[in-house]
Amino acid sequence: MPPTDRILSRDVTATQIPSGDKVPLTAGTRVTLSQTLGGNFTVVTDFGLFRIDAKDGDTLGEKVVSTAVAAAPLPGGAPDPAAVWDQLRKVYDPEIPVNIVDLGLVYSMDISKQDDGAHKVDVAMTLTAPGCGMGPAIAADAKDKILLIPGVGAADVRVTWDPPWNQSMISEEGKMKLGLI
Repeated sequence: MPPTDRILSRDVTATQIPSGDKVPLTAGTRVTLSQTLGGNFTVVTDFGLFRIDAKDGDTLGEKVVSTAVAAAPLPGGAPDPAAVWDQLRKVYDPEIPVNIVDLGLVYSMDISKQDDGAHKVDVAMTLTAPGCGMGPAIAADAKDKILLIPGVGAADVRVTWDPPWNQSMISEEGKMKLGLI
């Protein structure tokens, strides 16, 4: 998508990239919308790069999209693993136009039944760089999307550095989107 200039219509709390700090942006701030993948918005201002959450898209004049997941639980109430992977494919690093699955950042996804009968999804993932301050925001985005799946009662998204990420972990589709092949 080509970058487009916008004026924030109301105050909003944004996440500064790459530090991950929460920063207030005030109504009337001019921003350039540079990425809208995964429902969130990456914007450039005169004082840096920020991610605005999907729920605040209206401040950019964008329609807030429904986050409901239509996948039905499997017999016994377990969430469909395909639905979990689909949700993880809706999570993006705000600086990279490839989802975390195709970037090779998701190392594992496990579903377990808890003592109370609810199902928990555990995800181990990494980031492209150990110093990335966006890690907590990306992990929280993944967790929030997983919790929308019918049959999921709890989710834990853990960031790990072992093994270290490298470009060979990117899927063929991801490499094509990034112009690496």
